[in-house]
Amino acid sequence: MTGLLILIPIALFMGGLGVVAFFWSLRNDQFDDPDGAAQRILLDDDLDQDDDGNISR
Repeated sequence: MTGLLILIPIALFMGGLGVVAFFWSLRNDQFDDPDGAAQRILLDDDLDQDDDGNISR
């Protein structure tokens, strides 16, 4: 029972710390474009594609 008196405040503190970190990251635009970097790596800017779908360099 005394273990719960220690663990519950620690869990509440850590949960509150996570909420504060989440709102801090929202305020500092950390979630501005989460998919952009993942899709940009798949694009190849060196290749040109004509109207028929043929790829040339």
